[in-house]
Amino acid sequence: MQKQLTARDWILYSLLSLLILLLLLAMYQIDRQWLKLTEMETAMSEQSKDMRELRVAVASGAVSNKPTTNSTEANGDVAQAFKRALAASRLPDYAQGDWSVDSFSTNIKTITPLVSSDLYASNVQSNVLESLITRNPDTLEWEGLIAKSWKISDDGLVISFQMRDDVSFSDGQPLTAEDVVFSFDFIMTEAIQAPRERAYLEKIKAVKANGKYEVVFTFKEPYFEALSLAGGMSILPKHFYASYVKEPQKFNQSKGLLLGSGPYKLTDPKNWTPDKGNIELVRNERYWGDVPPSFNRILWKVIQNDSARLTTYRNGDIDSYSARPVEYQELKKDEQLIAKSQNFEYMPPTVGYSYIGWNQERAGKPTRFADKRVRQAMTYLTDVSRIIKDVQLNYAEPAVSPFSNTSKQHNGSLQPYPFNLAKAKALLTEVGYEDRNGDGVLEDKSGKPFEFKLTYFQANEDTKRMVLLLKDLYARAGVRMIPFPQEWPVMLENLGKKDFDAITLAWTSGIETDLYQIFHSSQAISNGDNYISYKNPELDKLIEQARRTVDESKRMPLWQSAERILYEDQPYTFMMRRKSLLFVDKRIHNLQMTKLGLNLGSLPLENYVPVAQQKYTQ
Repeated sequence: MQKQLTARDWILYSLLSLLILLLLLAMYQIDRQWLKLTEMETAMSEQSKDMRELRVAVASGAVSNKPTTNSTEANGDVAQAFKRALAASRLPDYAQGDWSVDSFSTNIKTITPLVSSDLYASNVQSNVLESLITRNPDTLEWEGLIAKSWKISDDGLVISFQMRDDVSFSDGQPLTAEDVVFSFDFIMTEAIQAPRERAYLEKIKAVKANGKYEVVFTFKEPYFEALSLAGGMSILPKHFYASYVKEPQKFNQSKGLLLGSGPYKLTDPKNWTPDKGNIELVRNERYWGDVPPSFNRILWKVIQNDSARLTTYRNGDIDSYSARPVEYQELKKDEQLIAKSQNFEYMPPTVGYSYIGWNQERAGKPTRFADKRVRQAMTYLTDVSRIIKDVQLNYAEPAVSPFSNTSKQHNGSLQPYPFNLAKAKALLTEVGYEDRNGDGVLEDKSGKPFEFKLTYFQANEDTKRMVLLLKDLYARAGVRMIPFPQEWPVMLENLGKKDFDAITLAWTSGIETDLYQIFHSSQAISNGDNYISYKNPELDKLIEQARRTVDESKRMPLWQSAERILYEDQPYTFMMRRKSLLFVDKRIHNLQMTKLGLNLGSLPLENYVPVAQQKYTQ
């Protein structure tokens, strides 16, 4: 017989629940206080170390103990790379302080450099790691960052960089030529999981230090992007990463080993893990740059739901919101949203492209997609024009290849594949597919149905809509496609293992796109970026020839010939380039369009929040 609860029982249960809640809140508060104490202890330890080093330097006469100005601006000695940031710092309402708060739509698997492979981790690393040179967003020319100057030999095979002697990593250790040499050697160590970086750097024969602040890159042969390759390599601190040469697996499996010379740093450069969710960087108080960064902290919140992300932006808890096409027009009519926002609609010249990749080999055996006629048929069935109209609402343009339609690399005679059901069916019939049992699904000669899974990122609603549309389109030709949504970390892991049938993703792009990393046969390796195992010897030769052709007028026809092969082979179904539909909180000032796109978050940092609009004090 059950006993009914009395009022006294309810009171006791309520008090017990309240006690548990108070206990949890207390534990949370203690945890936050402990974290704050750890940060303070770390900062005090670093300050004590700096003071000891300064006293030693003064005692040895290496540093004068007479008061002097430390302002590069006062001396008029501001490097060109910092001129835009300097101009921002001279604006009437400029102020330092506050936080930059953004969001990621998925959990991050790792932020360790080289091991990570996605744009999210790259965004974090760009605030921590630096390179010898950087690109001017107005002229697109290269400018010195850690390098003061450089010389290129007449044959283009040797580049010597003269480095600044005042750069240090965030832990106070000086950055020297030895760190640049180490970075190259570390990447080229086969045991280190860095196949995509090795794919680029294999053009370099050697990197040597010539004294403490000169580093010399020697190339095996001429390379059209030699300066970009050498000068753009992220510099890893030798004293921090060297131990992992002996423990490569520890590095390869790490989640948060990140330390550099950039304007921001992890509070703990060794122990960030994905279960922490958010990623938070704090100001590098030792930053060497001619203009210090404006924000005290940079925070990325993980918000996987689109609606939740929009609500968070409305509430002022993140600084920007990238709108989906389906909601964009309505949001522009939203008075409350527009009142707090700056609105940007643009397609930068370096915008990437989305695609469907057809995996041509699994477990060492060719798949149905190894036949280019099947890939061509799938492209004819992929109605990109309809996707752009119905899903992207015309806020996109068709992609013909990896090259932008405005790029010199692009052959203007190549046009997007049209939707053509009859042509697709004819190609599949030619291969040997037909509906042999009348069930509406094609079978090959052995009776195996044409069925495959299309992997996609589960949190992207527009991709989900596109995949469901494609499922119906493919079914009209007798092809059964099974939508296969996955979480981001799982998808990346399967990508590295080539464990998928087909996958839809997107690549970022650049001023001039090098096809080697993604489409050269040599990169069809484990964790390589040619994860569809596409191989074409003729394309390989053209890529190699284009890469070693320094003369642009001779190089562009080679790229165009390579583009034609990709167009005919369709290793990817190249889909579209999307516009950015962005709302940014009005408290973020000095937003400008450049030749690289919107300068939001670009480095050296140009954005800031005036004092009257600042909301975070720490």
